[in-house]
Amino acid sequence: MSPQQTTPYTYETVNAAFVSDGLLHVELNRPKKLNTFNQQLWADVRKVFEQIKADSDVRAVVVSGAGRLFTAGLDLSDNVVNDVDRNKDPARVAFFLRPHIMVCSNHPLAGLTFRLGLPILHGPIHKPQLRQALQDTFTAIEKCDKPVIVVVHNGCIGAGVDLITACDIRLATKDAYFSVKEVDVGLAADVGTLQRLPKVMGNQSLVRELCLTGRNLPAAEALQHGLVSRVFEDKDKALAEALKLGGDIVQKSPVAVVGTKHIDPMYAQTQAYLMLTISPHARPQASPQLLPRSFCIRGASIHRRLECRHAEYRGCCQMRRGLCDEEEASLREALGE
Repeated sequence: MSPQQTTPYTYETVNAAFVSDGLLHVELNRPKKLNTFNQQLWADVRKVFEQIKADSDVRAVVVSGAGRLFTAGLDLSDNVVNDVDRNKDPARVAFFLRPHIMVCSNHPLAGLTFRLGLPILHGPIHKPQLRQALQDTFTAIEKCDKPVIVVVHNGCIGAGVDLITACDIRLATKDAYFSVKEVDVGLAADVGTLQRLPKVMGNQSLVRELCLTGRNLPAAEALQHGLVSRVFEDKDKALAEALKLGGDIVQKSPVAVVGTKHIDPMYAQTQAYLMLTISPHARPQASPQLLPRSFCIRGASIHRRLECRHAEYRGCCQMRRGLCDEEEASLREALGE
């Protein structure tokens, strides 16, 4: 445990611990159930990333899965709708569930479907309650202001696909494979996967192929098409590299890291020319490097760079700790909070 850590990370289905100063390792921990998403894991993933976002001692996060594989997706024994007749064929089950799943499809970050392991909602299903529950878990990863590196080994099925596409950097082992399974349970992947994967992979044709066939995407092909950035011989080597990357990120300016992460990828792709050519004062979103506090951080970075030394940011700026009210408001505005 880091000497800086003030609040322990204690969860039933997720292990979370500091491996070095500023670097937190989060591990899906249902190995006997192949890390399938049940109600508890669904809730724990959301809560741990909400805690991470609020913890100024965390500067980068590495995510992995315990046991034989990363995750096998939905825990079919622990479902949001418990009174479904499981003896019916998958298409009829999916037809029953579809109205409940679709309530979140108009949300811009919707990518949450039956295969993702929706939380149990006791009593009657209320659409606003379900919509909020669906949005919370993976949006917590996307909204986390710390970079998230994920290591995939062996299978990454269903919920795992949406989890990793919410992360910033994806590494895999050579035996890893990725599977979008809606079509195999009688669902079209039309409530998030078709929106998430094209942004990550830049290949609408391949995304449709995967979603229409449900075939496995092996690690080598995932690397070729940009779903992962590197492939390693085994989990130990992949995890070691992820921790090294996280350690490198921890050494960088926190303002620069947050600013880099929170430029909307879609906005950056579609508006790149506009952003590069118009006046900074006319840009619709404030840049974190314009914040008053960032000047001292950039100064420390440049000064130490000229002296061929690494800048140390702990103490001079732990993100929001020590910001005045005006600076805090500016940072929140820049992050869209």
